[in-house]
Amino acid sequence: MRIGDMKHKEIINTLDGARLGYICDVEIDWTTGQVKKLVVPGPGKVMGLFGRETEYLIPWENIKKIGEDIILVELKDGMSMKIDEY
Repeated sequence: MRIGDMKHKEIINTLDGARLGYICDVEIDWTTGQVKKLVVPGPGKVMGLFGRETEYLIPWENIKKIGEDIILVELKDGMSMKIDEY
């Protein structure tokens, strides 16, 4: 599967059923060529209009199933959140 194909799949957390969004970027280990993490934009600040301050960083090992339309992940509360530095 290509990363470009994965960008069109919705990410859903199996622990609470939350819809996290769609992949915007990936983190790759350039020495092995393996995908290390998926990056998904976090919730918007004000109704999603004024940008985002956090991102979900989802480690590859937290992916439980990749389906036709969705990717199921297992993330505990607050796990793998990163606040933008700009």
